[in-house]
Amino acid sequence: MQQLKRLAFGVALAALGLTAAAKADDYTSLPRKETLIVENPEGTIKNPGWFNIWVNAGAGVSTGLQQLTMDTLWYIDPEQGLGGATWDNSLAADKPQYNADFTEMTVKLRKGLFWSDGVEFTADDVVYTVKTQMDHPGMVWSAAFSVQVASVEATDPQTVVFKLKKPNSRFHALFTVRWNGAWIMPKHVFEKVADPLRYDFANPVSLGAYKLKAYDPQGKWYTWEKRDDWQKTSLARFGEPAPKYVTYVDPGPPDKRTIAQLEHNLDIIHDNTPEGMFTLKEKSKSIETWFPGFPFAHPDPTLPAVIFNTQDPTFNNPDVRWALALLIDIKAVDMASYRGTATLSALGVPPTAIAMKDYQAPMQDWLKDFEIDTGKQKIKPYDPTIGQQVADLLRKQPKFKDQIPTDPEAISTAFGYGWWKPNPQAAAELLQKAGFKKSGGKWMTPDGQPFRIRMTVEGDTRSVFTRAGTLIAQQWAAFGIDAKAVPTTNLWQVALQPGDFQVAIAWSVETWGGDPDLSFFLDSWHSQFVAKKGENQPPRNWQRWSNPELDKIIETIRGISADDPKGIELGKDYLKLVAREMPTIPLMSYNVFTSMDTTYWTGYPTIKDPYTDPVPNWANSRLMMVKLKPAQPK
Repeated sequence: MQQLKRLAFGVALAALGLTAAAKADDYTSLPRKETLIVENPEGTIKNPGWFNIWVNAGAGVSTGLQQLTMDTLWYIDPEQGLGGATWDNSLAADKPQYNADFTEMTVKLRKGLFWSDGVEFTADDVVYTVKTQMDHPGMVWSAAFSVQVASVEATDPQTVVFKLKKPNSRFHALFTVRWNGAWIMPKHVFEKVADPLRYDFANPVSLGAYKLKAYDPQGKWYTWEKRDDWQKTSLARFGEPAPKYVTYVDPGPPDKRTIAQLEHNLDIIHDNTPEGMFTLKEKSKSIETWFPGFPFAHPDPTLPAVIFNTQDPTFNNPDVRWALALLIDIKAVDMASYRGTATLSALGVPPTAIAMKDYQAPMQDWLKDFEIDTGKQKIKPYDPTIGQQVADLLRKQPKFKDQIPTDPEAISTAFGYGWWKPNPQAAAELLQKAGFKKSGGKWMTPDGQPFRIRMTVEGDTRSVFTRAGTLIAQQWAAFGIDAKAVPTTNLWQVALQPGDFQVAIAWSVETWGGDPDLSFFLDSWHSQFVAKKGENQPPRNWQRWSNPELDKIIETIRGISADDPKGIELGKDYLKLVAREMPTIPLMSYNVFTSMDTTYWTGYPTIKDPYTDPVPNWANSRLMMVKLKPAQPK
C-alpha cells in the first residue's frame, strides 16, 4: 500500500512538472501552507517570457497575469459579488458619466493607487493606454478604440474625458471586466519603449495586489507574490489577500489533474471531465464544488458553439451553415461530452438564470413556429422536447436517477428547453440549394472539390469540448463530408484571433451573467470591428460575421441607456436574426467542472456563498484571494 501511495504521489508531481530536486526559485520550494496552486487552462505557454498582454504574441493571459496584476476601471461579477454588489468601481471612483446623447463619457478615478514600482496611477495612464493602442494597429484593443474614440484627455490627475465619434451608451463596456477588459498600461514604462508591439514587458509592473516572483522558462508554471504595499491597490478595499504566493500551473490532462488534486498538490482544478469530477467526489472528503451534488459544475454565462470562419467562402452561405446544424444529433453530443450534465441552447445566448427568464422562456413560441426554406420544402426545425429527452436518458442511469428532476420547469432549467431536430434530408436539400452535389457517396463543393472540413478543438485542454467537436465531425463525415477534428493548443491565440481555422468549437457569445444586457459581446460583433482576412480579429466576433441588420440593432442599443427595457427587445431581435443566419451553431452552456481542495485553503465560492465565479482564469477570481482562509496553521 505504501508503494502505491508513493507511486501516486510521484505521478502527481510529474503531472505538475515537479522534480525531487526543486530549484531554489521553483514554486515547490515555497511554503505549501502559504501557496495557492491553481490550474491554468491555457496549458504550457509557448512564449512564456512575454507579459505584454496588450499584444497577441502566443503568450498566456490566465497565468495569473490578468487575474492578479492587471486592473481597469470597472468589474461586473457574474455572480453576486462581494457584499452582494455585482458592479464594482475598481480604478474608477464612480460609474461612467455620459452626456445626454451618449457622445461623451467622463470617468472619475480613485486616488492613492500605485504601480508595484512605486509610481502613482493617474489619468495619464488611462489616456496613454487608449492613444497608444489607437496609434498601433495590431494591439488588442486598437480597433475597438480607433473606430469609437474621437479624442481622450486627462482634465486633471483623476479625471478622463472621452469624446466619441458616434453615440454609444455601452462604450464603458470596453473597460468593464467580465472575464477580461481593456487593461490599463503603465505609461511611465511603455513611453520609454521604441515599439510597444515588440516589447515583451518582462518583469511586469503590476497594478494588482500581486507581482511576478518567478516563472518556468518552459512555460509550465508562473508564481506571483503578494505585494508588500498591497494596501495601495484597488483590491485592498475588500481586505488583505490571504495567500502569500499564487502559482498557476499546467497540470496536464484530466487524469493527471485529478490525481494531483487527490494528492493535495493542486488546490483548484479549472475544469475537468465529468468522469474526473465523479472520481473526486467519490474518493475525496476535502473537495468542494459549486453545487454539492449533481451536476456539480458552475454554469458560466458563456455559449460554446460551432464557430464558422465566415471569411472562408465555404461557410459564408447560411444555407450551408444550416445544413451542418441539421446533421447534429445534440443528445448524442451532450452525452458524449458532458455525460448529460449540459444545459442546451438553440438560441444565441447562454442558458443561464437571467437569460432563461428574459430570453429563453419568452422565445419558445417563436422557436416552435420558426421555419426555414430548403429550396424544396419549408420545415419547422425546432424540437421543444430535447431537454426532456435528455432527462429521461439520465433517469435510466442508477447513479443519477434519484437526482434528476421531474418537474418540467426544473428540467428546462437543468437541461435546457429544446434544440434542432436532426434532418439529413433537409440538410441535403440545403446543400443542393447552395450548389453542392453528391458524387459516389461524397459531397462536392460548387467548384467540384471535395467538401472538406477541419474542426479545430483544444485537445486535452478542454476535453469535454474536444469530445463534442470530434463527435460532430464524425456526424458530418457519416453524411459524406470529409470532416475531421484537429486539436491545437492556445486556440484563441493561434487560430481564432488570426483567423487560421475553418470551423472551431469555442465561444463568441459571453454575457455579463447577472444582467440581461447583451452588450458585453454584442457590441464587438459590429461590422466596424471585423478584421480583414489575414489580420488579427479583436474580441469577440471570432466568426468574422457581419450583417447590416445586426449593425442596426447594435447602433440602436448604443443610443439607449443600459437600463432601458427596450434593450431586451433588441436582444430578441438579435436572437431571431442569428437563428435565421446561423453564423455559429449554439450548443450548450459552459458548465465548468471546477473543483477546490480544502486541505490548505477554505472560503472558496460556491452556490451557498456565491461571491464570485469559482473558475480561476476569470479576472474576477481576484476576489477569491481576500475571501480565502488558510486551513492549517503556519
